[in-house]
Amino acid sequence: MPDRVRITDVAPRDGLQNEPGVITTADKARLVEMIARTGVDEIEVSSFVSPRWIPQLGDAADLFARLADVKPQHVSFSALVPNEQGLSAALGVNGRAGFLLIDKVSVFTAASETFSRRNTNATIAETLARFVPVAREAHRADMAVRAYISCVVACPFEGPIAPARVAEVAIRLLDLDGVAELDLGDTIGAATPDSIAAMIDAVRTTLDAHGSDATITVHLHDTFGRAPACIEKALLLGVRSFDGSIAGLGGCPYASTNERRAPGNIATDALVRTIERAGYETGVDHEQLTEAAAFARSIVDGSRDREPEADA
Repeated sequence: MPDRVRITDVAPRDGLQNEPGVITTADKARLVEMIARTGVDEIEVSSFVSPRWIPQLGDAADLFARLADVKPQHVSFSALVPNEQGLSAALGVNGRAGFLLIDKVSVFTAASETFSRRNTNATIAETLARFVPVAREAHRADMAVRAYISCVVACPFEGPIAPARVAEVAIRLLDLDGVAELDLGDTIGAATPDSIAAMIDAVRTTLDAHGSDATITVHLHDTFGRAPACIEKALLLGVRSFDGSIAGLGGCPYASTNERRAPGNIATDALVRTIERAGYETGVDHEQLTEAAAFARSIVDGSRDREPEADA
């Protein structure tokens, strides 16, 4: 039987947070429901970050409330939490729902000091210190913890990132209580099959040396059209967990120019096709995926003419 590959769709969070216009909470909820019907394993629904920084996600608690009665058992819902305040908001959602509506929380740092300062207003060490109570309390609440590492291949400010630097950040994250998944993000889509392989090898060697069985997830942006080839290489190296984004929504703003907006995360349908062509299973329904992608494009196109006010 072919190996099963785990798929997380990050469009509702990582995709929509970079849209300039307003997506209504009702449309976000419908998008999440449609993605859930595709058969993906996890959906990153939103982020509990201050709406002053990301107004597009200021309705996170409201959105989860709308989803409390429709969450399928087979799908995990996750949320990004930057600090203890964000975790408190996520715990509040679960408390009001009366069950683990949010199964997993994600924290995020980078392998680039400059990117970390630009993206989080903190050094890598400072971000890690913030995560100590977050990971501990999430673990106590029976929530899984994912740790994102941005710029695992290259940084828009520092250029190429040495694989050893990624491995060093990875092991420091795994020292936190409860972190069981490392999500390795090629933030600006700079990866080639060779560079993604070198990075994965460095991280896995370090994890093996420390006796860690943490899941490695690969998060690719398709800025230069090389993401499918990188997926194939990662599969050969044993990676069985990937992120995608319905309709390819998202894209790091630092990879854009005045003339051209950067392409987003690899589209979930392209991710699934690449994995299945390589001989692996995903359990994803292609027809449902097409319908969800069409809806995602429709709400994004409709939002780009509206101002990004808070959506509650």
